[in-house]
Amino acid sequence: MIEIPSDLHPDCVPLVWLLGRWEGAGVGDYPTIEAFRFGQEVQFTYVPGKPFLSYQSRSWILDEDGNLVQPAARETGYWRPQGEDEVEVLLTHPTGFVEIYIGRIESARLELATRGVLKTETAKDYRSGHRLYGLVEGRLMYVYEMAAMGEDLQPHLSAELQRVEGASQAAD
Repeated sequence: MIEIPSDLHPDCVPLVWLLGRWEGAGVGDYPTIEAFRFGQEVQFTYVPGKPFLSYQSRSWILDEDGNLVQPAARETGYWRPQGEDEVEVLLTHPTGFVEIYIGRIESARLELATRGVLKTETAKDYRSGHRLYGLVEGRLMYVYEMAAMGEDLQPHLSAELQRVEGASQAAD
């Protein structure tokens, strides 16, 4: 059972299953790159009384033995519940783009699709994304599809993460 922090904004309760720090590994592939394995850390925190969750993700490329090879992607953002079953997600990437997702919450399952993508002139081509998150037997599982580099929307990443730390407040 997931404990709901007493100072969590009521709008955030449908997303309480995401709270905490998660670690794990996944796989990535896309027509324009070689397939790869990655390690990842994701953290969802909250600010007492505020109607959003703060989000950070960082990942590393892994070799065949699971050793860290090099840093990979990072993203930060905010997850803003809109009623009992909708959420807006704002994500920022150091590679030069910002995404706005709109999604639906169904129990411990969340499906998101980009509403818009803004990018700098030096960012690579990225047009849209689709994400599916779910809590499966205590593990956070997700798949991410993207349309980029002249390709249509198709699978890019999937991962399985374990909660390693419970709910916490965002650092000031």
